[in-house]
Amino acid sequence: MPLHLIIGNKNYSSWSFRPWLALKTAGIAFEETVISLEASDFKARVTAVSPAGRVPVLIDGSVLIWESLAILEYLADKFPASGLWPADAAARAHARAVASEMHAGFMPLRRLLPMNVARPVKPRTLDDGAAADVRRIDAIWSECRATYGADGGFLFGTFGAADAMYAPVVWRFHTYAVEVSAPARAYMRVMMALPAWGEWRDAARREPWVLPHDEVDWPEIPRE
Repeated sequence: MPLHLIIGNKNYSSWSFRPWLALKTAGIAFEETVISLEASDFKARVTAVSPAGRVPVLIDGSVLIWESLAILEYLADKFPASGLWPADAAARAHARAVASEMHAGFMPLRRLLPMNVARPVKPRTLDDGAAADVRRIDAIWSECRATYGADGGFLFGTFGAADAMYAPVVWRFHTYAVEVSAPARAYMRVMMALPAWGEWRDAARREPWVLPHDEVDWPEIPRE
């Protein structure tokens, strides 16, 4: 029985994007179910498989895993050849630290710049909190690539769990034309060139659902 990933709207669900991108890029077979975050039966359907009542949820037979980072850890354990965490112990510890920092932090950035894949690229003025988050993320990306990424264009050389955790931020920086350093911009280009990236983007832009609270131009709904 293949893995089954339950996710929210591809246009908006940043948490769903993380394990989906990891699965696709690592070449791990899975089935997916998309449930709109605004669906009237969303809570009932998701709570039936996850006590948290939130997406994403990974189902592997009788095993249920929720929370993006926990799913990535499970995948790394189940599929060690995927290389989702670096083989080197120091690099692996660093990757887990920056992935956890993403999981727990950067709320000002998330609130001001919600993920919206279908929105045309257009700048949005950053407040002080979001600007501080941008600086910190830029520093993380630049440091990881300079210290550990010499063997490839990703944070730790090849694509891994840390990249999956920061993937929604790449979308945010792109969508809202956020100014970043040259190393950070180069990293964004590598991420956005992934075949799975384009697959998610195309599916997101075909979705019919609109979530007003994630549309910063509301009541306008600009689309690519």
